[in-house]
Amino acid sequence: MKKRNVIRKIMTGCIAMGLLFLTACSSGTTQGGDAGKNESKGIQSRVIKAGIGLNEDHPQGQGLLKFKEIVEQKSGGKLKVQTYFSATLGDDLKMTEALQGGTQEITIPSTSPLVGMIKEFGIFDFPFLFNTPEETDAILDGPIGKKLLEKLPEHGLIGLGYWENGFRNVTNSKHAIKTAGDFKGLKLRTMQNEVHIDAFKALGANPTPMPFSEVFTALESNTIDGQENPLATIKSNKFYEVQKYLSLTKHVYTPFVFLVSKKFWDQLSPEEQKILQEAAIEAGKYQRQLSREEDQKALEELKKTGININEVSDQEREKMAEIIKPVVEKYAKEFGEDLVNELYSELDKVRQ
Repeated sequence: MKKRNVIRKIMTGCIAMGLLFLTACSSGTTQGGDAGKNESKGIQSRVIKAGIGLNEDHPQGQGLLKFKEIVEQKSGGKLKVQTYFSATLGDDLKMTEALQGGTQEITIPSTSPLVGMIKEFGIFDFPFLFNTPEETDAILDGPIGKKLLEKLPEHGLIGLGYWENGFRNVTNSKHAIKTAGDFKGLKLRTMQNEVHIDAFKALGANPTPMPFSEVFTALESNTIDGQENPLATIKSNKFYEVQKYLSLTKHVYTPFVFLVSKKFWDQLSPEEQKILQEAAIEAGKYQRQLSREEDQKALEELKKTGININEVSDQEREKMAEIIKPVVEKYAKEFGEDLVNELYSELDKVRQ
């Protein structure tokens, strides 16, 4: 009887040890899997809602898809980016406000709509400021661009860098713009941006702010005579179907700024933040290059549509710049003369 009890105790102990061994093995297998690795890196399963105002086939849309690809690859599929195009989630301003409220994670607006929030961004709206894409890259990726990004967190936003919208040109249904006087009386859609509005007024136009999503219908119904945007945007949105003239004024260069909701950003681990930061920069380089290639392709394709295209001479552009010089001087005081002087000083270095 005693012998039987001893055997029973030995068997019970072996079974218990076996269960502990199996449990340990099972735990080790889970930790060695992909999920365990991601957790050890601080990467959680998240859905990131990213919306833009332009179409999927626009360089901005293609850049966003590249960002999605990079983020999902670097996170092992843990971070998933849901993309929304063509102002599905609202215009630039509404999406920026959604980021501040924490109901959307990412948007990539032009810098112009941010001026009402952070006036210093208005320096990028000065007409005839930049001459080449290389100049824009040097300023945006340098101390000036960084200084402005650092102003975003206090407004509930995080800036991960700049992408490219490009040099803006004017289309209209009345006549070609060859001289400064040709702007007179034209009702042109602009962004809600005081620098742009005052500059066009100085040239004699009638600037009419409206959301980008409403522009095609307004042109089609002759509610407005024209609009101004980069060539890729003009082609992508088929403005040539409702416009007769395209004038290559190149009057303003507009950057995009890659924004993340601070409420969302603050929830991320350092590893997750690094993934988003690296992806925004890598996709941004791709987007800029694509934008410049598409700009040339767009011009060639627009020529085939039948829209009348004319170059604006450097001499006439200089005359236009001279006319709006008081506007630039006015807003230089508002945005900060020290910042504006620093901007022009940096440009001088780039041009040397």
